[in-house]
Amino acid sequence: MPDRMRVAVVGAGTMGNGIAHTFAQHGHQVALIDIAAAQLERARQTIGANLERQVKKGALTGEQRDATLSNLETTTERERATGAGLIIEAVPENPALKAEILRSLDPLAGDAIVASNTSSLAITSLAASVSRPDRFIGMHFMNPVPVMKLVEVIRGLQTSDDTMNTVLDVARGLGKTPVEVNDFAGFVSNRVLMPMINEAVFCLMEGVAEPEAIDTVMKLGMNHPMGPLALADLIGLDTCLSILEVLQRDIGDDKYRPCPLLRKYVAAGWLGRKTGRGFYTYEAA
Repeated sequence: MPDRMRVAVVGAGTMGNGIAHTFAQHGHQVALIDIAAAQLERARQTIGANLERQVKKGALTGEQRDATLSNLETTTERERATGAGLIIEAVPENPALKAEILRSLDPLAGDAIVASNTSSLAITSLAASVSRPDRFIGMHFMNPVPVMKLVEVIRGLQTSDDTMNTVLDVARGLGKTPVEVNDFAGFVSNRVLMPMINEAVFCLMEGVAEPEAIDTVMKLGMNHPMGPLALADLIGLDTCLSILEVLQRDIGDDKYRPCPLLRKYVAAGWLGRKTGRGFYTYEAA
């Protein structure tokens, strides 16, 4: 795969806009695709604000910011994925939705590698939605994508060595550290992280401590850069709940049972930073 290529990112939410930003910043021509024009506008505003922040910090020049924006196209036309060398699905963590999107992209993919940014779902199962499962793979980026170095690269049962090696090289070209992970629910990151977040929510529900106290213990006592409840707010409580449900269902162990308080917050629409309220309150959604 060439150093500079055409990339299509489908889904302009938090992860999708971060993935598009990162590829565009590294010189790739990116089509960011979403069915909602308003979501695309929000994504472009977010990318612009994040680029300005990078310029102010001295991480980018003004010229590099402008070049990144010129590499980025936002569109509601899924057909703009045609001709891409890499197509990345980054829609919400809903298996039926992901399968539907992958089926719709399949006729447009040609010889492209198709990757899912799923954070917990089985790559082999998702690969059943495409006609070239040897060209299908998991690329699990971390949030915020432009900052975080890790990419979990997940091989499905039929993923070819060529696809795996190409994606590892692509991730390195983005300045990321790719880690090859086998196809198990939650992979490594969320199989370890989500039970910790869930237990922190149980601590809150059972009155063990207030959110600030729980997070301070984990930051100062365990040297975590962010406490588990603040991290859950950053990830999105709905996403945390979805991942825990996948873990409980696919592994079959009740230790992954989502805390009732987490379910209650999601039902209330308290999803974290993106809604202005989660375990903490935020001034702007």
